[in-house]
Amino acid sequence: MDLCNLSVIKSVMADAGITFRKDFGQNFLTNRIIPEDIADNCADSSERMILEIGPGIGCLTQELAMRYKKVVAVEIDKGLIPVLSKTLADFDNITVINEDIMKVDIAALIAEHSEGMPVSVCANLPYYITTPILMHLLESGVKFSTITVMVQNEVAARLAAKPGSSDYGAITAVLAYYGSVRKLFKVSAGCFIPAPKVDSAVVRIDLYDKCPYDIKDETLFRGCIRAAFEMRRKTLENALCAGLGKFTKEQIAAAISRCGFDSKIRGERLSCEDFANLSNALFEMNKTAKI
Repeated sequence: MDLCNLSVIKSVMADAGITFRKDFGQNFLTNRIIPEDIADNCADSSERMILEIGPGIGCLTQELAMRYKKVVAVEIDKGLIPVLSKTLADFDNITVINEDIMKVDIAALIAEHSEGMPVSVCANLPYYITTPILMHLLESGVKFSTITVMVQNEVAARLAAKPGSSDYGAITAVLAYYGSVRKLFKVSAGCFIPAPKVDSAVVRIDLYDKCPYDIKDETLFRGCIRAAFEMRRKTLENALCAGLGKFTKEQIAAAISRCGFDSKIRGERLSCEDFANLSNALFEMNKTAKI
């Protein structure tokens, strides 16, 4: 069954008496090459479990099941569960779970289903909830090998941006704490039904086995990033003064100087490593002040 064939998609949905759910950001692929390419690129070996988010009617799920040992697909739309039971009936290595991924205990799910295998994530994410889902995965405590997602093209540019570029933002700096990000390929809006208003792109995050940055206080590190980008038009010094209430302007200025930055630098110029060094400098100042 070619689940990227427009006639097949319409027939499957008509038989089930369901329609596309805008509230779930449903856009189904109609170009067979795209799910094949995503599945090919989402992991480096077949001996692993793939956690798929939002399988839809299962076109990507089928490709994943043909390449990897086990697939666990989490689908929020209960109307698609009977559809998936039919479209994926030929595969014995797929488990479909009817849940909202944002409410799932990721660590418990992986412990139950992974059988000790490495785990990668693969997903066609709804545009409106891309960042929350990524952070939910990254903060779950699970040591994923890779996370491969199809997102809005502009979001993909942001996720893979370099410091100092117009696309660089807080999510870029935070993701760099967890792994290296690269944009794989673009997917035009015409490859979907219904066609979204914008193009998409596939991004892969290769997670670090161990974070390369020695961060003394993760909460402070994240606070520095958040403050820097909440007021990105301000200088880093002024943004941190406004966003980090427990430090004086003198302390912040001293920390910025200690890291070798000009006093007028803006936060968008700092890499993840720079934010790590800056937060560590502030941590040491705060620690010294308490002694």
